[in-house]
Amino acid sequence: MSSAESTSPTAPPSDAPQSAAACVRLSRSEDGAVITLTLDPPHRKQTVFDRLLMQGLDLALAEVERDGRAQGLVLRGREALHFCYGADVEAIAAIESAPQAEELAREGQRVFQRLHRLSKSGGGRLVSVAAVGGPVPGGACEVALACDWIVLADDPKSRFGLPEVKLGILPGWGGCQRLPRRLGVPKALAAILSGTLYDPRRALRLGLVDRLAKPVYLFGVAERIARGIERLEAPDRGLFGPLLDQNPLALALIGKQARAGVMRETRGRYPAPLAALELVLAAPRTPLEKGLDREAAALGALAVTSECKALVSIFRSSEEAKKQGLAPGGGRSPGFQRAAVIGAGVMGGAIASLLAERGIPTRLKDLSRTALDQAQREHQERLGRSLARRRIERSAHAAALDRLELTQGELGFGRVDLVIEAVSEQLHVKQRVLGDLARRCRPDAVLATNTSSLSVGAIAAGLPAPERVVGMHFFNPVARMPLVEVVRGPLSDERAVRRVVQLSLDLGKTPVLVGDRPGFVVNRLLGPYLDEALRLFEAGAGALELDRVARNFGLPMGPMALLDEVGLDIAAHTAASLEAGLGARMAPTAVLAPLVAAGELGKKTGRGIYLHGARRAPALPGLGIGPAGPTLNPRLRRSPGAPASSGLGEAELLDRLLLPMLNEAARILAEGVVARPADLDLATVFGMGFPPFRGGLLTYADSLGPREVLRRLERCRRQADVEARGPGAERFEPAPLWRELERENRRLRA
Repeated sequence: MSSAESTSPTAPPSDAPQSAAACVRLSRSEDGAVITLTLDPPHRKQTVFDRLLMQGLDLALAEVERDGRAQGLVLRGREALHFCYGADVEAIAAIESAPQAEELAREGQRVFQRLHRLSKSGGGRLVSVAAVGGPVPGGACEVALACDWIVLADDPKSRFGLPEVKLGILPGWGGCQRLPRRLGVPKALAAILSGTLYDPRRALRLGLVDRLAKPVYLFGVAERIARGIERLEAPDRGLFGPLLDQNPLALALIGKQARAGVMRETRGRYPAPLAALELVLAAPRTPLEKGLDREAAALGALAVTSECKALVSIFRSSEEAKKQGLAPGGGRSPGFQRAAVIGAGVMGGAIASLLAERGIPTRLKDLSRTALDQAQREHQERLGRSLARRRIERSAHAAALDRLELTQGELGFGRVDLVIEAVSEQLHVKQRVLGDLARRCRPDAVLATNTSSLSVGAIAAGLPAPERVVGMHFFNPVARMPLVEVVRGPLSDERAVRRVVQLSLDLGKTPVLVGDRPGFVVNRLLGPYLDEALRLFEAGAGALELDRVARNFGLPMGPMALLDEVGLDIAAHTAASLEAGLGARMAPTAVLAPLVAAGELGKKTGRGIYLHGARRAPALPGLGIGPAGPTLNPRLRRSPGAPASSGLGEAELLDRLLLPMLNEAARILAEGVVARPADLDLATVFGMGFPPFRGGLLTYADSLGPREVLRRLERCRRQADVEARGPGAERFEPAPLWRELERENRRLRA
């Protein structure tokens, strides 16, 4: 018998806001046996648990409590693949005090507990079923966990999990209590500490959900379960699962291992995983109400930390960046049906592989058969690893293999509507390649260049229809690096730009729209950072010491290790491009010249600043680097007469590394290379690994304030002048924006 034969708005008390009552539609089956609650807030395009929706659900549950006929309850969204996107992130961002955050947690817990107590598992009389689909993160997952059973739509768009630690908080609406009771402590810890959003198959395998159903059948299956027509059984955790959760010694061992893993991953920089770990470990031996109290208190403390504020800011900025892919009139920009990639090197092969994996038939062209064969092997190996880890189904694996075509010829390019060139980083080469493609491809095909430092306008000059040329700068390794700089050239058509932004999103990347200036954003910032590290080495600082200082700040690797990772030849080429485009302040030091001349270019050649694959260096006293430290290349030498030590402490070395980037960031803003400071923060976090808990480069600058930035720049300039034996530290001359900001601050203080 179908549900929703009789539908009525929830009847609110006289003092309840009518808008809250309209957020949840209550309907009864024809025989009254099943009540369906549909989350459908009229004031939002995307359903989130804001205050109105939470009040609406509370009102609806009050009406369910008054219904004596119903035997089952179904909680669903307005569509099979639109359940709820979790808590309202804007509300989290607006929290100003721990008590305010704690009260927000307790309100959600109270409503979800009301649902739980109506359910059989909570001692109630109803069989409650959550019918969910699409993204089901955080609070949406927690409300589902309050039900007896969870049915998830079996669709690639569905994701289920508790990602709160990625926002610097923890599941505060019962997730830290209910998930360990459902899965057991080890699995619950893995799910909560990783913040993973699981695809349907993995969610079912882990026991996060109880059943999968095709979207078209989702609501019907949920009603059959609520009626008792279809019976489900809880996953069998075996004899030792429940016993393990009650064993203090076993839990202590699990906790010790998990804590070590968290510290290894975060170096203690993020408090949320450690707080969640303690709650999950204690959950099975703690009464639910007491556990919820602890959970609310923990969330209250975390929500006001600087780490939470920084991570929420990054999340909001990344969500805002997605809107740049919308078509000018609103709605999604048209996707690409067929693509081609020119150049089967490391970058080109990886880009083509990603396009094919994400559903776009792709032709990969290179004149070298060897390069094509290598690209195909890497494509097969990457997909094979995904299949082995059960991240994709066998059918999807086979389809992704088939979508990549290799060619050395010219046929087939008339059918593609996107070409990405990834050839040598030389202007005349890119112009020639794109000029040839412009004549062969459809007149409406978008021509994208993966240039990292050349002007998109210069590349497009002289091409027929130059307005269809857009920069699409991927970062290496393509499969792992989340950022794509989408470069709007001076003639780039807005529709083409938006289509490339949308493609970046479809590929699982975070796009940042940037202007056509030398180095764009990331390379323009990395240039002075890496060069300053080399200047500090020349002035006596140790390479290992510089890397340690950067890692202690929170960067994933130090500048010297990063140079080896990037490749010394590429770093030298980028530095020369920055100097040519931006002038003398970007003039690079010559420290790397002997290594580049000798062909010792970093990890790819086995020798660079460090010797890769060599025996480890002995421990270095006072630097905190033990036998695991890498061995320096003996060819890397300072100039004759250079000091044996810089004489600078860690804080001074850190300023010397970071302030050239801050200075260049101010110039990037002043030139309008990015539309918003948040875009620059996004680029630094996702493109260069700037510590997320610091919120990005400009958020870090805000924490210092313009007066302190100016003071530190002056100090660094004096130090650098001494090292140069006279004036020569123009790179520390403050960008005009810093003085403008300080003048404005003085005016406000007055």
